[in-house]
Amino acid sequence: MTSMTCWLSVVGLSEGGYKALSPAARTLVDTAEVLVGGERHLALVAEGIGDSAEQIVWRRPLIDTMDDIRGHAGKRVVVLATGDPMAYGIGVTLARHFSFDEMLMLPAPSAFSLACARLGWPASHTDNITLHGRPVEIVRAYLAPGHRVLALADSGETPALVARELVATGYGASLITVLEHMGGSEEARIVARADEWTAETVADFNTIAIECVAADRAKRFMGGPGLPDRAFENTGQLTKREVRAVTLAAVRPTPSALLWDVGAGAGSIGIEWLLAHETTEAIAIERNPDACAMIARNAAALGVPRLKVELGSAPEGLELLPRPDAVFIGGGVSIPGVLETCWAQLKLGGRLVANAVTLKGESALLNFRETEGGRLTRISISRAHDMGATTGWRAMTPVTQFEVIKK
Repeated sequence: MTSMTCWLSVVGLSEGGYKALSPAARTLVDTAEVLVGGERHLALVAEGIGDSAEQIVWRRPLIDTMDDIRGHAGKRVVVLATGDPMAYGIGVTLARHFSFDEMLMLPAPSAFSLACARLGWPASHTDNITLHGRPVEIVRAYLAPGHRVLALADSGETPALVARELVATGYGASLITVLEHMGGSEEARIVARADEWTAETVADFNTIAIECVAADRAKRFMGGPGLPDRAFENTGQLTKREVRAVTLAAVRPTPSALLWDVGAGAGSIGIEWLLAHETTEAIAIERNPDACAMIARNAAALGVPRLKVELGSAPEGLELLPRPDAVFIGGGVSIPGVLETCWAQLKLGGRLVANAVTLKGESALLNFRETEGGRLTRISISRAHDMGATTGWRAMTPVTQFEVIKK
């Protein structure tokens, strides 16, 4: 890499501003021909900005500023960031638009590392999320007794919204610590239980620390696959807990992978796929408008509002969707063309899993296996039920599961 190639520098700022920068970072700011950042960032380094330097304030949405930056390629461009640019920062967005060979990253300590240092929390035992520009409901996906979560706030109103979410989900006894302006002269903290939170507004620049404490019947949202059936609003079209756990083991959620949940019903497979990793993506395909609305409600209630719901009948329209890394067919497996279209659109190395509970569906899986290979499994589950004064077993409908990897 030469100095001519690396024209775009990304400098992380702490609350100490210009004076807290390393000599190298300060020199980059001093000699910049173009400085890009929010108004707060530019104010923090105002004393180091030269008279001839052009200043660009981020536009909304941020992506609109990428062309402005590209227009200055070859000049000495410095993008100002908060803390570590690659920890939910602008560095992630820049890396999607520019070659990393063009860039130099100089991070400051992230809000996460500062918060762990202030609270004495091991970073390896803490989940880090951002609520900046995202629905506060995503907090739900990280709730479990004894769990610790750090969240970057969107604004000064975010902590109050988080407190209300915790109360609504049975985690009102959780301890919230809001850390304001960490590393600066105005650093402060506010500590209270979620159900006793009274601060409707705090400083906009804040980080929220949550120590989860659950009520007796509060849901555990994170953890292994197989949420209780009662966690999902449903009309009976639901992959039951035991079968769902086996199915998730078959589709194998992996970071950044996209799942098609075809014939989604209540959306349980797509939702638990998203709960497995923060970066997974899923599209629930369902032909019933009422079911689509129910899926959206389930996704929001369980902390994964990023689930995309596609109203339509398979296989029509599947070719227009982004190609998946995995496909689960929970409904409509016997409809002509569904298996074949999903298989054609599945990426190489991807997994197709289908469940059938009827002879017609099972026949379709058998025929498909003849041409493409794969594995068939019969899943039979019985649950104990009270029978008068005693207890007996009641069998659930057996499920035939088909699993194949596209090689």
